[in-house]
Amino acid sequence: MTMRAPAIVWFFQDLRLDDQPALAAALAAGRPIVPVFVLDTTSPGAWAPGGASRFWLHGSLTALGADLAARGARLVLRRGVMGEELLRLAEETGAAEIHGGRAVEPWLRAAIAALRPALARRGVVFHEHETRLLFAPERLKTQNGGAFSVFTPFARAAFAAGIEGEAWPAPATLPGFSGALASDVLATWGLAPARPDWAAEMRRLWTPGAAGAAARLARFLTDAFPAYDRARDIPGHASTSMLSPHLHWGEISPRRVWQAASRAAPGGGKPLHSFLNELLWREFSAYLLWHHPHLPEQPLRAEFAAMPWREDGAARAAWQRGETGIPIVDAGMRQLWRWGWMHNRVRMIAASFLVKHLLLPWQAGEAWFWDTLLDADLAANAASWQWVAGSGADAAPYFRIFNPILQGRKFDPEGAYVRRFVPELAALPDEFIHAPWEAPGLALRAAGVELGKTYPRPIIDLGLGRARALAAFAALPRRAA
Repeated sequence: MTMRAPAIVWFFQDLRLDDQPALAAALAAGRPIVPVFVLDTTSPGAWAPGGASRFWLHGSLTALGADLAARGARLVLRRGVMGEELLRLAEETGAAEIHGGRAVEPWLRAAIAALRPALARRGVVFHEHETRLLFAPERLKTQNGGAFSVFTPFARAAFAAGIEGEAWPAPATLPGFSGALASDVLATWGLAPARPDWAAEMRRLWTPGAAGAAARLARFLTDAFPAYDRARDIPGHASTSMLSPHLHWGEISPRRVWQAASRAAPGGGKPLHSFLNELLWREFSAYLLWHHPHLPEQPLRAEFAAMPWREDGAARAAWQRGETGIPIVDAGMRQLWRWGWMHNRVRMIAASFLVKHLLLPWQAGEAWFWDTLLDADLAANAASWQWVAGSGADAAPYFRIFNPILQGRKFDPEGAYVRRFVPELAALPDEFIHAPWEAPGLALRAAGVELGKTYPRPIIDLGLGRARALAAFAALPRRAA
């Protein structure tokens, strides 16, 4: 009896077996499967995985390989140009088809488009499946048939459309390919950090892989979800899901998360609506990147090409190190370095400080987050930075200049977050924790704080920074109606 030609299952940012449409389609075809992950060393260019992403990817591929092996299939690892490696693997295996996730990244869309005809000449069909999103990017349209440019109507359309189908459970067994295939050894890829001490806290906090994703979702739904709408903006509390790295790497599907949250709140309510809105922000970011491929590099609003951004290496370095002298900003940047993650409210505060008060280009912040975030997602990173900068998809952007002192006092009133990540200020009274320069000398001395020595003075006067930003925005070419 002749064995049927195998099907290749190409994994990218959908590193799971549960609710994995590409895997489900390959199994439905009744063929042996060849699971593969390709570390593309050329095509992404500047958007190759950063340091934190490589750390996570190492752990996630380890977990995926173990999950596949437990079910009878072997994960093949290849490194090179994605299209060339998939074509080579198809020739080696005699595969009849390749199943993979649909891409939103411009470089990956181009690579797949170039790969299709080369595969077709060999009789191999490339099937794309929606493995990473709730909605295909072209599905949701305005009443005029165009693309949404503002989140609220996009979210309204998404809720009206609804989520289709139930999550598909991971198979108990897999029909693996019996032929011999060369595969790289994961350890030789150098994904693990060269400085193990940098990732020590990340290893303690995170468990990459599908099992870690499921456990984190379960903890969130039990512990934090009931008060999510009220507590999600308080960075000093464990009040958010922290699922973003798992969602980015596709270790859990957004449909699985959506449906689990909906079952946890069968009557609906504010916590559920707030949480589902956050999932839709992720969708909206991917939607924007799909419709605007230049989003990671160029302002969505053309008039912002004339923005008079400054060059200030010292200020940029102080922001990166969490040494700006603005406690809530510094706490966020230090959390980012230690955890590979930052609370969303503080992301907005820290980003606003960079692009508004310091008037440094949003691309500089985007690049730093790309290298240091475990959840560094091309669409979400670009869309979020442009949103804060005022150049992205938003109805009324440029008046939004967060005052980091007021934001800190509102969302970290007792200073728990600042005290955790800026311990040199820990002994200051609550009333001064977010503006230590306002503290009298006696309070500073009692807390062991010497401004300019144990903790830096602010690198900019917030009032002057705000005024400079508003003047720069006001001088931009008038926006088209």
